Amino acid sequence: MELLKIDCLGKPLRLEGSLAGWQQLFWGDSLVSVIQASPDNEGLKSHDFELSIQDPALEQAADAELPPLKTIKITLETDLQWQPFVIDYRLLKDDEVITTGQRTTKDIERQTPTTPIPEKRQFSVVGLASLGFKLLKSAKVIKVLLAGASVAAYSWLFSFQFALALIACLVFHEYGHIRAMKYFGMKTKGIYLIPFMGGLALSDEKINTRWQDVVISIMGPTFGLFMSIASLVAYWVTGNIFFAGLATFNALLNLFNLLPILPLDGGHILKSISFSMNSKMGLVACILGAAVGVYISYSLGLALLGFLLLIGSAEIVFEWKTRHQSHLLPLDRYGQIFSAVWYFITVAALIGIIWYFAGSGDEMLALPLEILKS
Repeated sequence: MELLKIDCLGKPLRLEGSLAGWQQLFWGDSLVSVIQASPDNEGLKSHDFELSIQDPALEQAADAELPPLKTIKITLETDLQWQPFVIDYRLLKDDEVITTGQRTTKDIERQTPTTPIPEKRQFSVVGLASLGFKLLKSAKVIKVLLAGASVAAYSWLFSFQFALALIACLVFHEYGHIRAMKYFGMKTKGIYLIPFMGGLALSDEKINTRWQDVVISIMGPTFGLFMSIASLVAYWVTGNIFFAGLATFNALLNLFNLLPILPLDGGHILKSISFSMNSKMGLVACILGAAVGVYISYSLGLALLGFLLLIGSAEIVFEWKTRHQSHLLPLDRYGQIFSAVWYFITVAALIGIIWYFAGSGDEMLALPLEILKS
């Protein structure tokens, strides 16, 4: 991940690093210093390198057979703390301080990662087709066509009225993701509805932190929960069974999105939490939390939910060792606790809505609960 980017003698000086302890320092596009991976991934670090630059004074004395280049020593000193993330830095030129500063999580969230310059490629039919697909995908007409196909598909399964309501649920869910992306200053491409698959909120930019991953992922189900609560209130006020069906099926839709299985929202959330735990005790806590969730699911008779929770948690545990290879800034302890509480409260609220309507005596409203028990 990009930890630092500052100006140094007319070129960007960029420091990249990871939780594994390695650091790489680039001056422009040139690699000038490397610190290898080690358990000592925090604290004071120093990068030293030399640069040869043009010196006007020396150029004037070129007749005296003096070299036209001057060698200077550059030193970048950093004091890094990962959780919560803080990096203090000091840039020195020939042992003279020229720049100092500090960066925190907020700075990492707002930065635009440096992307490598794309290689020039020769003309090919495959490349032309790929370009055409990208242009087609960005066209607004594709959104309209996909939305129409979704309405037709869900109308065939249910009814036209319920299909429109379901589309509204999907759009509201994806709008939650969009709002979170915009909160972090990310450019968005909008919402795409995919028949029988749900929806997709796209962005042109990549995330930089685990906190961004959590917030963007969980805001979809959170907005979905708000819609189920609004439908529940509408049902209490009007007594119309349509709102009851909308509340319970929307709750089921968002509950499945919170399952800890990638690429679902829940998979991103729990992966960000568990991968931010930088010790074996954190992994043990994650395993115990998953075990409690599975036990509660089976105790309530929610066999399907418990089984998928078990599979998803096992997937995350198996990938835990790769956490140091990620470019994403990890959550601090407060972020881990807050994210976990937010996640479990949302899950519990969605299950509560499903359970509430299952006791109404209506077979259709009891269907989501029966699905979870299957």
